[in-house]
Amino acid sequence: MKQYAGINVSLEASYVCVVDAEGKIVREAKVLSEPDALISWFAEHQVAMERIGLEAGPLSQWLYASMTKAGLAVELLETRHVRAAFKTMPVKTDKKDARGIAQLMRLGWFRPVHCKSVPAQEVRAVLTARKLLQGKLHDMEMSLRGILRGFGLKVGATTPKTYPARIRTLVDGHPALEVIASALLKAREVLVEELRGIERRVRAMARQDERAHRLMTTPGVGVVVALTFVAAVDEPERFRSSRAVGPHFGLTPKKYQSGEMDYTGRISKIGDAGVRTALYEAADVILTRPVKGSDLKTWALSVAKRAGPRKAKVALARKLAVVLHRMLRDQTTFVTYKAAPLAAA
Repeated sequence: MKQYAGINVSLEASYVCVVDAEGKIVREAKVLSEPDALISWFAEHQVAMERIGLEAGPLSQWLYASMTKAGLAVELLETRHVRAAFKTMPVKTDKKDARGIAQLMRLGWFRPVHCKSVPAQEVRAVLTARKLLQGKLHDMEMSLRGILRGFGLKVGATTPKTYPARIRTLVDGHPALEVIASALLKAREVLVEELRGIERRVRAMARQDERAHRLMTTPGVGVVVALTFVAAVDEPERFRSSRAVGPHFGLTPKKYQSGEMDYTGRISKIGDAGVRTALYEAADVILTRPVKGSDLKTWALSVAKRAGPRKAKVALARKLAVVLHRMLRDQTTFVTYKAAPLAAA
């Protein structure tokens, strides 16, 4: 008889539940959240699992890669889908979650999630570190501005280079503020230096990645946007069509239809928020900066006249997702005007 398993992953230990084809619990256990421990546990069970479910999370990709390599039929489950299925549970525990995941695997009522390759995870980690350093640097500068404002000292407009000198000038003659400013400015210098190192690393990664080079031929797409999109897509072939990329990153409107009600809302904002932000920023550059003209920009400007600049930027971000995916899939560079190749021919 076929058997199915669900694993509720936690930091130290994971709950595992095995059910048969009729939904009866065959075996349950609490196993260390380590690939070797889980692989050994299933080997001891001596029954091949039809499917093993893992809810997508921080440890899930690591466990998924190792268990798949060991020959286990593992599936990564979309977190939102799992949570929606468990909303009716009056009592939520790790053990019940494992049981619920096992039942989802038995019924086939789940949406699989792509497990990113190790190189893609490394790129995402570097970009995450860059964003974290940027955020902490901004928070520190704004906090120092707020401290000084409480004493009537207004920093005003500065540049990254003039900021430290302006702060030292303002706190001169205030012993307590001099101590605070000195400590925070030293910490700021460390953050600035580390951020520069990360950005050098990001540029080096872009230079070494042929796919990022290809995407950067598109107006408005720079190093960060290109690497963010490449790492998120990872394998272009996993999308059935380029049009599916926009909905995957939450750039299409919500739809609710029931009886006489038919409502179309704002974009769903599901999926990777970092990719959505990067595409929107690229669209903003294309529409508001003097970048090289193209069919893409002409189309976006026409949308802006009809629906306004905000909707045009979202629509352009969605179209950018389609164009960039097609470039990755076909291994082509950006075509500025569609008529240009025909005229050349």
